[in-house]
Amino acid sequence: MPALPDLAPIETSALAAVAAASDEATLEAVRIAELGKKGRVSLLMRELGGMSPEERQTAGPALNGLRDRLAEAISARKAALEANALNARLATEREDLTLPPRPDPIGALHPVMQVFEELAAIFGDMGFAVAEGPDIEDDFHNFTALNFPEGHPAREMHDTFFLRADAKGARKVLRTHTSPVQIRTMVSQKPPIRIIAPGRVYRKDWDATHTPMFHQIEGLVIDCEVHMGHLKTCLTEAFSRFFEVPLAQSRFRPHFFPFTEPSAEMDIRCDRSGGEIRVGEGADWLEILGCGMVHPNVLRTCGVDPDAYQGFAFGLGVDRLAMLKYGMPDLRPYFEADVDWTRHYGFKPWLLPTVTGGLS
Repeated sequence: MPALPDLAPIETSALAAVAAASDEATLEAVRIAELGKKGRVSLLMRELGGMSPEERQTAGPALNGLRDRLAEAISARKAALEANALNARLATEREDLTLPPRPDPIGALHPVMQVFEELAAIFGDMGFAVAEGPDIEDDFHNFTALNFPEGHPAREMHDTFFLRADAKGARKVLRTHTSPVQIRTMVSQKPPIRIIAPGRVYRKDWDATHTPMFHQIEGLVIDCEVHMGHLKTCLTEAFSRFFEVPLAQSRFRPHFFPFTEPSAEMDIRCDRSGGEIRVGEGADWLEILGCGMVHPNVLRTCGVDPDAYQGFAFGLGVDRLAMLKYGMPDLRPYFEADVDWTRHYGFKPWLLPTVTGGLS
């Protein structure tokens, strides 16, 4: 077996090549030539197997030391080259902050956020506070406390985004509605309660009118003497203000939700002729939201006595309301970050809506 060559000249030439590398591609070529599978140092390492134990005791540490020093030098040179490239890029992308602003700034308030602000102004004027909760929920807050029985379709994988099970087998979910905020509020506060709960929710859907992530606002009122008449008056007044019409005529159709009893879907009168929807006129009806009186089981679960208190709740899709009011035909561009779309449909962020000053 030939003796191990002198490693000093190898190290000197390799370190010189590393130092001379002017870009990352050249440095990578040096690394492959020295430390790659067929590199000079790697081939020397293979010769250790044919050496006697006494020879390996000397050659092994020498080769390992050479490999480690070269790897460290290559890593340091790579970091320096990356820093130089970043500094050069920053120097070419520098902005002069003393220049005047663009005459037509592209920033705008997204229509969804505009509708959030409008509804917050409307319900805030009626005495509702804003409540929020986490996007990731447990089974109790998202299903059980809302009177969803075991085996309900909403608990199945085809509709809900489930996270991995923990050590106890429990799986958290991306909330399918903002109703868990109502549960958290009833558990933490004593009646009377009057809140709206805006936020993102998640369901497995994707087409022109559905997206996997969308936005909801839900409302909750709990008090001693609350009935369906209060619910209908509250919502009719709210949508008259939202659509900026004298009266948004409404009708309530019986429906079923696990967490309300009785339950209803609310329609408002509209005109669908002419390729657009006009609220407050015509002979057509448009479904707008689901609502009802809070189920006694939900009240009991949250520690509220259903014999002393009752209340109503409602939930509506903010994205769909924005489509209806501002004439957007498809939900999917909401999430495509198209500057031209945002410029066309967006709102000036400083023109916040108010009930008295005007919403839109």
